[in-house]
Amino acid sequence: MPYVKGRDGTDLYVKDWGSGRPVVLIHGWPLNADSWEPQAIALAEAGYRAIAYDRRGFGRSGQPWAGHDYDTYADDLAAILDAAGATDGVALVGFSMGGGEVARYMSRHGGRGITHAALIGSVVPGIVQSDANPNGVPEAKLTEIAEQLMTDRAAFMRGFFRDFYGVGMITHPVSEDYLDWSWNVAMQASQHATIEAAKAWGYTDFTPDLPAFGVPTLIVHGTGDATVPIKATAHRAVDGIARNQLVEYSGAPHGLFATEGDRLTRDLLTFLSN
Repeated sequence: MPYVKGRDGTDLYVKDWGSGRPVVLIHGWPLNADSWEPQAIALAEAGYRAIAYDRRGFGRSGQPWAGHDYDTYADDLAAILDAAGATDGVALVGFSMGGGEVARYMSRHGGRGITHAALIGSVVPGIVQSDANPNGVPEAKLTEIAEQLMTDRAAFMRGFFRDFYGVGMITHPVSEDYLDWSWNVAMQASQHATIEAAKAWGYTDFTPDLPAFGVPTLIVHGTGDATVPIKATAHRAVDGIARNQLVEYSGAPHGLFATEGDRLTRDLLTFLSN
């Protein structure tokens, strides 16, 4: 099942490893399914079926002009679940903007087949600064990101990933080689999809989706996340999701799947076993 057709005919690249209970891993912006590989391997080895896919416009998936919004993203997820026959006992794990797919699937598709959910460094319930979200990212900053992606996406991504993984003069949670790999993956995406997806995760308000989380939900977030501030997202998600478990990684940056990979894998496996 390397490719699944979205409802509009877009080809969606899917990796399907192992057997057993399905765990769907949804990647963040601007990466692809490969960012989840260490966790996918661990899940498959632990007896789960790890399913990861490239979001439309990214990685090996098709690059359509339209459909870069969360309703379509959730429909793409539904198409993948249907094609995989993953209709019961499914766990959804969304990183960063991938948390938005989890939230919108739960509301738009009624949480069909889902028994567990996890939001990892997620943008849910919303990242843009407002009266209701004073700790969010200022709209001017989101506008600046879009402009930089248009004028010199390659240069923007170089700096973005250093903040993403918390790389500085003293701290080096990931290697320069890993930064290069991340840049290469990001540049596989279409420029249009990269910009439109940034608008989607930057401006979508998932607050109305939160009551649809009727399943146990793990929320993991780094307190040092400079990309998706914890007070704007995870702390507000806790208020809106009834059956939640919040785990804060002290001082950790945004890219938890890499910088805190082993710990995240253990936490996911523990959560899924309960």
